[in-house]
Amino acid sequence: MPTEQLSERPEGARRLENVVIRFAGDSGDGMQLTGDRFGAQAAAIGNDVATLPNYPAEIRAPAGTVAGVSSYQLHIADHDIRTPGDQPDVLVAMNPAALKANVAELRPGGVIILDTDAFTVLGLEKAGYDVDPLTDGSLDAFQVHAVNLTGFAAAAVADHNLKRKDAARTKNMFALGLVSWMFSQPIEDTIAYLHKRFASKPDVQAANVSALRAGWIYGESTEAFANVYEVKPAPLPAGTYRHMKGNKAVAYGLVAAAHQAAMPLFLGAYPITPASEILHELSALASFDVRSFQAEDEIAAIGAAIGASFAGMLGVTVTSGPGMALKAEALGLAVIMELPLVIVNVQRGGPSTGLPTKTEQSDLLQALYGRHGEAPMPVIAVRSAADGFDAAMEAARIALAYRTPVILLSDAYIANGSEPWRVPEVEELPFIGIDLATEPNAVDAEGNPVFLPYARDPITLARPLAIPGTPGLTHRIGGLEKADLTGAVSYDPDNHDLMIRTRQSKIDNIDVPPLEVDDPSGPPGSGADVLVIGWGSTWGPIGEACREVRAQGMKVAQAHLRHIAPLPANVASVLSEYHTVLVPEMNLGQLAGHLRRETLIDTVGYNQTRGMPFRTAELASVITRVIQGIDADSDTAPDAATKPVGDVGARLAARSEAASTKSAAHTGTPTGTQHDATREAGR
Repeated sequence: MPTEQLSERPEGARRLENVVIRFAGDSGDGMQLTGDRFGAQAAAIGNDVATLPNYPAEIRAPAGTVAGVSSYQLHIADHDIRTPGDQPDVLVAMNPAALKANVAELRPGGVIILDTDAFTVLGLEKAGYDVDPLTDGSLDAFQVHAVNLTGFAAAAVADHNLKRKDAARTKNMFALGLVSWMFSQPIEDTIAYLHKRFASKPDVQAANVSALRAGWIYGESTEAFANVYEVKPAPLPAGTYRHMKGNKAVAYGLVAAAHQAAMPLFLGAYPITPASEILHELSALASFDVRSFQAEDEIAAIGAAIGASFAGMLGVTVTSGPGMALKAEALGLAVIMELPLVIVNVQRGGPSTGLPTKTEQSDLLQALYGRHGEAPMPVIAVRSAADGFDAAMEAARIALAYRTPVILLSDAYIANGSEPWRVPEVEELPFIGIDLATEPNAVDAEGNPVFLPYARDPITLARPLAIPGTPGLTHRIGGLEKADLTGAVSYDPDNHDLMIRTRQSKIDNIDVPPLEVDDPSGPPGSGADVLVIGWGSTWGPIGEACREVRAQGMKVAQAHLRHIAPLPANVASVLSEYHTVLVPEMNLGQLAGHLRRETLIDTVGYNQTRGMPFRTAELASVITRVIQGIDADSDTAPDAATKPVGDVGARLAARSEAASTKSAAHTGTPTGTQHDATREAGR
């Protein structure tokens, strides 16, 4: 069938506002590629898209086992969305293990497409099934389509000179073609992608294209898939869009920042999951004045980046939590030398090697305080995949303007997820460059011109930067304490105290935008009683949960922090306007503790460390219970607007005392009454 006909949307397609689809199979079944391509197709026609890749940490877990299952979930919609969805509406399971690992999360009445070729006695045994789920009635609550995906794919590629094993591997493209038909997605972009990806392997290229087309034709011709669906484009702002992953967005943001600063970009990095993709992306962009250096370890990587910054480049290093621990000493070196440096930490589950491919937000305290001595650094957090571009540019702006290392926090959920990203015009990007020192900036007692490397800008307190070798600007550099102005080694107690306080003041006075509050019911203090505040990747789930709660007629405000150190100047005043401040985090309360220290305002925490992002329904339930807790006690609260926030936690604890005691004993959280009570109340 001609390609043009394959792009036509089926007549009579049923309109859907949104749908959640999950592709699942063995780690070698190509589920990440399949999901990514479906998301790219959806983005190409204008759908809003949010994704959640999920795969094991092992390079190759035992084939056919639950431990080896890899999945890719997509949420596509005709309106603005922020999360990959709570429950799949459609599950494509390539083997029994994929079915077993995912069926419990499928929406009742949802669609299951499974590959019957894998449902053999051995396949069922590896997955831990005693009875074939296709015959025991356990799937009666779902719409099951049992299709020989492997067999049909192999037949479709029979003329392409592939080995049997290689022919079977095209089943993911057959499945993609079938699901593309079901949801009226054109496949031309994927065909073009396959031509490019397998350009050096023409047989593999042709086979995958044939399998993709065969899947589409199968959906069109079989009566089993009578129901066809369509999700209309979302009303996105005008512009050119790309389907963007979080790590790639960060990489592009760093390149754009270096361009706007008129400086070369230098990356010093050591491969580590889930940050390695930034290294891969930047290493392919040498033509944009990017120099990438894969070091022998994390310490060498940051050392090289610091050296590049000293030499007049925008120095960058990328890593994850374990690598941050190794970089701690060098971070202090960058602080005391006051050099611009961007450190990207793509967080993962810890401690130690922990959960390398799962997400977590547990490196915040490490970013804030994880260095010896008084070594303050700005900390910025990425909130979504596409936001990685803007956040990276902001990190570079601060690093250059204030001559300081800056930590940019992302996480595995953001790094591997994707969403539509509007490509900005170059004219829209801010200029973030700095003027390098080219001549002496003072005179000595005899009137001779001299260079004072620690003379400071009166507003930013930033010191001048001189590229090594600039005539007349020779100065000392290193890790020993610097004398004010001259930079000479100094052990003077008063000078040390002055330099410590000056470096802290420089960070404290960084110009960051004020905290904005999203509250349709009114400005702070006059609308909602509850404010939900978060940071990083909780932005999406919190936002969707607040939408759900508001749709039920309740009032709730939302705020999200990009700048965590220093905090926006109005944080304390904003938080004080609300009866209750709820802080959901994928840790045991790190932002909550930071806010308490900086504002002396108590909060109610909701915390989890399951390696997966929050679910919208989960947070909506927690928010609802907190609001109801306030309403239930409104008659006994003489001044609900000023009543200590901690009282809400106490009331919730009283309602679930047994659960709270059990949870506190299990977690050992120091603020167990407040945090754990809310967590139990929300379940």
